[in-house]
Amino acid sequence: MVKHTGRPGYLQIADDLRAQIRGGSLAPGAPLPSTAKLAEQYDASLSVVKLAVGVLRTEGLVIGQQGKGVFVRDAEEQPPAADSTSEVAELRAAVQDLSLRLAKVEEQLATSTTHRSGRGSR
Repeated sequence: MVKHTGRPGYLQIADDLRAQIRGGSLAPGAPLPSTAKLAEQYDASLSVVKLAVGVLRTEGLVIGQQGKGVFVRDAEEQPPAADSTSEVAELRAAVQDLSLRLAKVEEQLATSTTHRSGRGSR
């Protein structure tokens, strides 16, 4: 069941399904329950469940087969579990770097705009 924790429901469902896959409850090659069954199980809408399964697809944990369903990928095909602490640190560093670069671009833009407006008033 999706809880009212402030974390989006689709992420809560993805977290639970991911834990089942990593823990072996959902074995490689096993089909995920249908979207309707998952929606009932988690007391969520079909669109929320589809978003959760989409997260797992993006992570490479499951794969869809047209007309057959969504299946857990084989363990050797799955990416290794990410170390969330190092991943967050990497993301923070990337955001800080992008912030600095953006500040430089904005400064250059402001400087070039000032020079242009100065030319027209001569």
